[in-house]
Amino acid sequence: MNNKANLHRLTALSGLILDTQLAKLQASAAERNKSLQQLEGLVAVPSDDPNDLTHTVTLMRYERWADAMRREINLILARQTAAWMEARQNAKTAFGRAEVLKKIQATRSKR
Repeated sequence: MNNKANLHRLTALSGLILDTQLAKLQASAAERNKSLQQLEGLVAVPSDDPNDLTHTVTLMRYERWADAMRREINLILARQTAAWMEARQNAKTAFGRAEVLKKIQATRSKR
């Protein structure tokens, strides 16, 4: 096999790697966004009547439960954010490699 064929195969392979890394990035971003939405969903709505004791007690119980859920979700979110950042960096690297190979291939094709 000659260098031109090897370069073509390498360029195609880098494109596949880029597609894989972008899919991983998209999946990790979706998981992270789901956790962020769960955190947003834990916001309690206060009562319009400040003298409503039943609602106040219920709200306090809910907040205690929601705080525990926030702690749990925040731990998960920290792991997901780290995975997302790593996936983003991997996708950037794969993109850079794919672009360099495309430019090299284009330069060699002109000769």
